[in-house]
Amino acid sequence: MQTAHELFIHELRDMLDAEQQLVEALGKQAEESSSPELQKAFQSHQAQTENQAERLRQVFESIGEEPDEAESHGIRGLIQEHDHFKEEQNPAEDILDVFNTGAAEKVESYEICAYESLIRLARQMRHTKAERLLNHNLKEEQQTLKKMQGLSRKLKPENLGMEEFEGEARATPRKRPGSRRGAGRRVA
Repeated sequence: MQTAHELFIHELRDMLDAEQQLVEALGKQAEESSSPELQKAFQSHQAQTENQAERLRQVFESIGEEPDEAESHGIRGLIQEHDHFKEEQNPAEDILDVFNTGAAEKVESYEICAYESLIRLARQMRHTKAERLLNHNLKEEQQTLKKMQGLSRKLKPENLGMEEFEGEARATPRKRPGSRRGAGRRVA
């Protein structure tokens, strides 16, 4: 790889594969969700992701390139992390909801960085239509990240597993804000 154009094509192919992998993964997360609100959010994002993949195909068309096969190892790793957690940890439904919102936040952050990089390259090469399409995907990813963060704050697992620490927390004296030990004492 010797040119920015080659890098741009490589990264576009990676992103297209990422979006295609995520369509399937989001369907699984929707099915796993015990919260109807979370289930709806994953289904909505699945449809949005299908549109994002289509926009990426339009980017290829706009620059006269083919969207040949590639594998997004980054997204593959995040999906494998999810699958491993579900199989190995056998989480309770509410814990899986918490894990899945966190996993979605990781994916959105990954995608946001990837789109920002692609947009910079498109701008430098003056691919204005590609830049516009990529910006559309970026804005959707940013909105989805905010939505997932909001849902994450709403989820309250039934069992926090903090019983063993509650006694310690009560036994440890708390400092009042602004107080200092020894404040007001004079040393003679």
